[in-house]
Amino acid sequence: MTMLSRRTLLAVALPAMTASMARADDAGDYPNRPVSFIVPFAPAGGTDILARLLGQKLEQRFGKPFAVENRPGGGTVIATNFVAKSPPDGYTIMMAVSSLAINATLYKKLPYDPAKDLALVALIATVPFVLVVSSSLQVQSVDDLIKLAKTKPLSYGSGGIGAFHHLAGALFASMAGFKATHVPYRGTAPALTDLIGGYIQFMFSDLGPALPLIKAGKLRALAVTTKKRFVSMPDIPPLAEAGVPGFDLAAWQGVIAPGETPKGILSKLNAGLNSIVAMDDVHGRMTDLGMNPVGTGTPDELQQFLKAEIVRWGKFVEAAGIAGSE
Repeated sequence: MTMLSRRTLLAVALPAMTASMARADDAGDYPNRPVSFIVPFAPAGGTDILARLLGQKLEQRFGKPFAVENRPGGGTVIATNFVAKSPPDGYTIMMAVSSLAINATLYKKLPYDPAKDLALVALIATVPFVLVVSSSLQVQSVDDLIKLAKTKPLSYGSGGIGAFHHLAGALFASMAGFKATHVPYRGTAPALTDLIGGYIQFMFSDLGPALPLIKAGKLRALAVTTKKRFVSMPDIPPLAEAGVPGFDLAAWQGVIAPGETPKGILSKLNAGLNSIVAMDDVHGRMTDLGMNPVGTGTPDELQQFLKAEIVRWGKFVEAAGIAGSE
């Protein structure tokens, strides 16, 4: 090949390569078709409720459907792996929770690398949880529950292996000095149903699905997982004050996409979600659900946050004695 022909080929190829790279990093007319919005839990839980609220607002903002699709099971691993393996074009996103970071230590091997194969698009909220028991259980306080757990075998529910409910329950039992059997479900709602029915004895639940049941007298709230009390439940003490000193945990809710999704699309989704969280009606609804709205941070900043969370939650998983055990 002559020098002239090489130069000719480069003259033709370089602009095409540059244009291709620009398109890959540019949001362009995104979205120009429906977007699949995956929820890793069964319908009716707090994560599902939040996803449907955000999906409605995203559709209003971008003019295309953001269709919620529930893919429960596997402690969120099934849904997360589906998203990690999806085309990185912005048309498959997922409502993620702290399990994204927790599972990195909980499981001996995952089919994806959360820090590389997934991108945290937006941090939506932090979520305190509440310790609840069935109103039929003869337990009026955290101290009562701990005493009961030390005299007979108890079981606790969660929205799946690796879910915040699971970690909180295991850590509670470890710090309070008793053993309890973990029973995973495909979401918060079915776990709460079995709690009411007496099939399990206690659970840590996000406030959204639990509050109506507490108000209806079907569940009894014993404590919250954070040092601060819920604004909507000021009479419920923090677990750290109710018998387990040092207990202080809150989960988070965010939106993720496949790791190689173009930065232009990530930035467009990030800006849209951050502005949606700041809306008065969305802010109010999230507060009603027991969530503390966040809606800040760029995709690059959030990726660093995710890496730090994997380390932070890893310490809690190890302290709870469940690291690499399931």
